[in-house]
Amino acid sequence: MKIGIPRSLYFYYYGDLWLRFFDNLNIETKVTPPTNQEILDLGNKLAQDEMCLSMKIYLGHIAYLKDCDYILIPRIDNFGSNNQTCTNFLSTYDIASNIFPNKILNYNIDLEKKQSEYKGFLKLKKDLNKSKKEIKKAYLKAKEQVAITKKQKIKENIKKLNKDGLKILLVSHPYNSYDEMIGKPIIESLEKLNVQVIYSDLFDEEKARIESKKLSKELYFKYNKENIGSIMLSLKKIDGVIFLSSFPCGPDSLVNELVIRKLNLPTLNLIVDDLSSDSGIQTRIESFVDILEAKNE
Repeated sequence: MKIGIPRSLYFYYYGDLWLRFFDNLNIETKVTPPTNQEILDLGNKLAQDEMCLSMKIYLGHIAYLKDCDYILIPRIDNFGSNNQTCTNFLSTYDIASNIFPNKILNYNIDLEKKQSEYKGFLKLKKDLNKSKKEIKKAYLKAKEQVAITKKQKIKENIKKLNKDGLKILLVSHPYNSYDEMIGKPIIESLEKLNVQVIYSDLFDEEKARIESKKLSKELYFKYNKENIGSIMLSLKKIDGVIFLSSFPCGPDSLVNELVIRKLNLPTLNLIVDDLSSDSGIQTRIESFVDILEAKNE
């Protein structure tokens, strides 16, 4: 059996968990390559105009997987009251099952209906032809492994806050920050300018959600709460904030604008689509860094 895993959207939240889980069960996986023009073109052919760039890329990654027994596409609705995910996270399973002929390996997360991640993984036993005991053991072991890795990443991210030089917090969803065509060029540009890049997704999630209330008490998007909470957790040690989102993301367009108006800190709002010019973004980044350096001097 071979499980196909799209390197997009969910992958940047749960990819480590999935790979360790299947590895613990000795099941082969195939992860798509980093986003490239071929994958983006595949996604554009399948996507509707109103879909965000990240969703178009996700569809392209699914289309890239052809020789797998299953493609892993979970349906993630919410993590409890006022911890809602984006509509994309709800709809990907339905969209994929209507577009692609491949078999889909699926589990639900909907805590308001008492459908937890753990229960979702247990339900995979039939499709994976494994016992409940085997699934449980593989899942719990993977969770332990992931917790250790994530803790180390958070530690290294926070450590950068105490280093010399300019420090910029990149407020962005990981599926944008680490995507080869969305966030990677921006991060590389900042690093060439000797900027310490702090990642909004590498903070303690619970602490970030609590801190987010200082900027807005009405938010109900889980990942946006964690993103803006990271601002409050690093506020005294950063020189500026770059907001990065893919056009036309609804939650980001609402939340980022709201936060920018409240921050007494230099900010740069970058919105990327499939027609964005790398040179134009590069110029804006260089100008922003120049402003921060001048301000510090």
